[in-house]
Amino acid sequence: MRTIARSLVVTVALLALGWCALALGYTLPGPPLVGRMVAGLAVAGGLLGFGVLGLARGCVLVAGIFAVVVVWYGSLAPPQDADWQPDVARLPRATLDGDRLTIENVRNFDYRSETDFTPRWETRSYDLSKIDGVDMFFSHWSGPAVAHTILSWSFADGQHLAISIETRKRVGQEYSAVAGFFRQYPIYYVVADERDVVRLRTNQRGENVWMYRVKPARPGGERALLLDYVASIDALAERPAWYDALTDNCTTTIHRHAQHLNPDANPLDWRLFANGYLPELLYEQGRIDTSLPFDALARRSQIDERARAADRDPAFSARIRAPAER
Repeated sequence: MRTIARSLVVTVALLALGWCALALGYTLPGPPLVGRMVAGLAVAGGLLGFGVLGLARGCVLVAGIFAVVVVWYGSLAPPQDADWQPDVARLPRATLDGDRLTIENVRNFDYRSETDFTPRWETRSYDLSKIDGVDMFFSHWSGPAVAHTILSWSFADGQHLAISIETRKRVGQEYSAVAGFFRQYPIYYVVADERDVVRLRTNQRGENVWMYRVKPARPGGERALLLDYVASIDALAERPAWYDALTDNCTTTIHRHAQHLNPDANPLDWRLFANGYLPELLYEQGRIDTSLPFDALARRSQIDERARAADRDPAFSARIRAPAER
């Protein structure tokens, strides 16, 4: 029993040192080599503590190292001003006057390729009394378990407002799945035309995309959900926040918005993290169409071919929603 307890303590200590190494290696300012050297020294110091001081004092040393790194890590603030990449250069801002929602910096880029595009930022107004549905897009870019999720509100006048929760990257910065856990990118709400944010994925990146109409948890839920998004958009315009690949990503943030509006919703499910399987959860909950077997619904909901055929057509949103063969 003592051996098992000792092994558990050592495992926890090693995990703590490993987290410290990654946090320091990714977030220390200056050349990457400096961060790695400091991370290596922290780990070496903790391991040496076990060898020289013994288990009890070694644990105290590791706890001290961990506490210092956690306090420092918690003090890191995301930047508001930087040399941002063109596709995230402007922050959206929203104003509400009764039912009239006006959003500045709606992205509507004209893409010739993923990296060759004409930037176009627009100010658009939406009548919230005309919301008639919300759709959820799942864009698969790395196997069936991983997807990027986008919500899009439909209006009776034919408008569509898509919002994609992403990272705000600086010029020359690439997205790293590991770095996404360690405060490398501010969180960014892309407020866009579907011809931008959906077509970018289907037509330029060649990703597989599914679209499902989501049933609201209660009457007026679509409007309330959009206004909750708007509150976050305006808050980020004043004070940026970090993206976190585990707790503040494209799917868990949507879930948090939904939980805020419906506290009785189901608790976290593993499919929120393996979000490529989230449509199956929504189907089980009756939140998407259940009139068909799920496999048939998924086939009908894939929009790749329709999106590629629509391309730059101003009727892009209508064409991807055209009835498909079951």
